[in-house]
Amino acid sequence: MQKAYEKVKANKGSYGIDKQSIKDFEEDVKKNLYKIWNRMSSGSYYPKPVKSVEIPKKNGGTRILGVPTVEDRIAQMVAKLYFEPCVEPIFYEDSYGYRPNKSAIQAIDVTRKRCWRKDWVLEFDIKGLFDNIRHNILMEMVEKHTKEKWIHLYVQRWLKIPFQMEDGKIVERRSGTPQGGVISPVLANLFMHYVFDDFMAKEFPSIAWARYADDGIAHCITLKQAQYLCRRLDQRFKSFGIELNLDKTRIVYFKDNDRKGDYENITFDFLGYTFRPRLAKDKNGKLFPSFLPAISDKAKKAIRTEVRGWKFQLKADKSLEEIAKAYNPIIRGWINYYTHFYKSEAHRTFDYINNCLIKWVRRKYKNRKAIRKARKWLKEISLRDKNLFAHWKIGILP
Repeated sequence: MQKAYEKVKANKGSYGIDKQSIKDFEEDVKKNLYKIWNRMSSGSYYPKPVKSVEIPKKNGGTRILGVPTVEDRIAQMVAKLYFEPCVEPIFYEDSYGYRPNKSAIQAIDVTRKRCWRKDWVLEFDIKGLFDNIRHNILMEMVEKHTKEKWIHLYVQRWLKIPFQMEDGKIVERRSGTPQGGVISPVLANLFMHYVFDDFMAKEFPSIAWARYADDGIAHCITLKQAQYLCRRLDQRFKSFGIELNLDKTRIVYFKDNDRKGDYENITFDFLGYTFRPRLAKDKNGKLFPSFLPAISDKAKKAIRTEVRGWKFQLKADKSLEEIAKAYNPIIRGWINYYTHFYKSEAHRTFDYINNCLIKWVRRKYKNRKAIRKARKWLKEISLRDKNLFAHWKIGILP
């Protein structure tokens, strides 16, 4: 219970419908943890509804995120600490989403290398995975991997937690596992292990694949093989109550220096990166076309939109150091993620932050209202202290 609390605290997160924050919970942490333990151990723990929050998708539209209460996040973490070690050993190497010592960058890297060896890829996406998982099927899977009755009991209750909408309306759930729940990623991975991962290993052992939650890539030798696999997966998913998102599922041809032919799809997006033919250098420094990943246009647009929303020009009361301290963690996160491959493409996007900082300079200092003067002043600051902003540190100066 103590370990679960510490992990939830480290993950931070918003409050649920009871509006109790982690800070509020800490005011009497021993008593609050005891109450959760007492109810869980006696079978009388009933989770409160999850707070419904709409968050924007990168490709437009919104998705519903379910925010549990702090006490429920701790209870779910307790179950996760027991249950995850039961299923981790059966998961395949190429399942990368929400797993210990696994990352999206690893999935992108292995996909990059496989693109050099196979000509075709099936890029697939599952429509509303977290919303459409059938509870009865998932519970059979859970019961197969643990005999702990209390885990069976509470997973069943968590699956049925209703949403509380912003207007206070309660919406019941008949399928899915709330996206935002602590234990939901483990349950989704278990479901997809049997629906996709294990199916691929047994039915298509020669086809390499990588999956991150509901996004997946399968590498094929021929167009016919990719088309056949797409049909089989469509049938397979439907038999488990989920389906391919046909708007995002495509067959892509890897066109590079050694591969000829004109096909409709020669690019695909995976985990915020776009894979397409790009110029690369061989060991002799000679340029040649290769199929490589770089930050996607959707990710670039999302970054620019967020930076624009920071509205630096309205923060004239702040110092440059205060702005850097507030936003460097976010900028650093983008740099760490989007500069692993073909970093020059990402650098151009991060330069947009400098443009917004110039607006801040023009608003704050009357004698630097001209863009040229504002840029010159900011450039001098960046040359004097390159460590002030995370993107200055890697050489993206005004």
